[in-house]
Amino acid sequence: MITELSAQNFKSWKDMPKLQIAPLTGFFGANSSGKTSVLQTLLMLKQTVERPSNWNGVIDFGDDNSLVNLGGFDETVHQHNLDLSLGVAVSWKLPERQNLGPIETDSLSFSMSVVKKYEHSVNLDNFCYASGEHEFKIEWELSGYKYKLRSYWERAELFRCYGVANPFGPLESFKSLKDAFENLFHRICYLGSFRESPYSRYAWQGNHPKDTGQRGEEMISAILSKRVKLQDIDKQVMEWLQRLDLIDSYRLNPISDREKDYEFLVRKYKGGPEVRLTDVGFGVSQVLPVLVLCYYVSEGSILILEQPEAHLHPKVQSELADLLIEVVKNRRLQIILESHSEHLLIRLMRRIAEEKISADDTAFYFCEMNEGVSEIERLDVDDYGNITNWPQNFFGDATGDLVGKTKAEMKRKKEQGL
Repeated sequence: MITELSAQNFKSWKDMPKLQIAPLTGFFGANSSGKTSVLQTLLMLKQTVERPSNWNGVIDFGDDNSLVNLGGFDETVHQHNLDLSLGVAVSWKLPERQNLGPIETDSLSFSMSVVKKYEHSVNLDNFCYASGEHEFKIEWELSGYKYKLRSYWERAELFRCYGVANPFGPLESFKSLKDAFENLFHRICYLGSFRESPYSRYAWQGNHPKDTGQRGEEMISAILSKRVKLQDIDKQVMEWLQRLDLIDSYRLNPISDREKDYEFLVRKYKGGPEVRLTDVGFGVSQVLPVLVLCYYVSEGSILILEQPEAHLHPKVQSELADLLIEVVKNRRLQIILESHSEHLLIRLMRRIAEEKISADDTAFYFCEMNEGVSEIERLDVDDYGNITNWPQNFFGDATGDLVGKTKAEMKRKKEQGL
């Protein structure tokens, strides 16, 4: 589980302070306030880890096929100032206590910093692993176009922004640290805000995806994969669709003899006719990947969700909060989300008051932009679900709109002599 996150000179963040990341963490704020960029720091590291083994870059800023496409260093560094270094730091708890080189621990911290010293080259300045009083830091310098270690006499080859290839001597400890770092990011699953539109038919080639894909494109494969493994998730997904009052039931109907093509059939109400997913409200297809992902991934996974409430009615947005609480508690998932939903947040506050989840297991942040620089404030939530530092106009000015509406009504009635 991730416990802390910070960054420097990342997009609109000049200095993102050390954020406490809870089992259920939410980032709220206006458009272009920097909340999505918080998530992108993790996605950038994840796609760096998951690059093919023959990739020899330092950090992966992405492309059109990546989890996130940041462009490059020039576009990502704060205010495009190439004299700045770009840094990210993350802390996490290990699944269990482990021997990592010379130390035994159940938690780790990692930080790294990259710079651009040459026109076409992004260079690692340093990276560091730490646990308690133990710190393992390597700093690099460029000699021509080759890296040299500042901290050790031994020659070594840099492995991306977080490891040493073929380490030996004092550097051997970095192998287990590198493995722990990679294991963390392999456990992260991401679902973006733009989910795929429904199709009239779906093809399954027998693959077993890691998750539902960043646009939900692997949702059907995930459902069928679980069936093959005799781990049916339809029951949980169906129960939530009914609880959200979206549909009564669904089934995947094979439409070829070889059972490679399926249609997703939906019954909107009990006893009603079956129709294709394309013939029901758009919100059903948008929330399905969220539901499937929550029950498909392995326990202990970390889910990054962008606007899970997209295209949903306010009542359904509220109910979605209960889904998140359930899987955090019962499946030991960590949820890190970005949202615009007042209804989702208020339901979470209510559940804290009802002791369905503790305030300590949640962390909510408000992001805003001030003169081109993102700023963040943690919302103080007490044990009764009260936010004691509710930002002004957090979700707009509903009270001001009502006052303005009343004044306009009184003015018109006066003019009409009523």
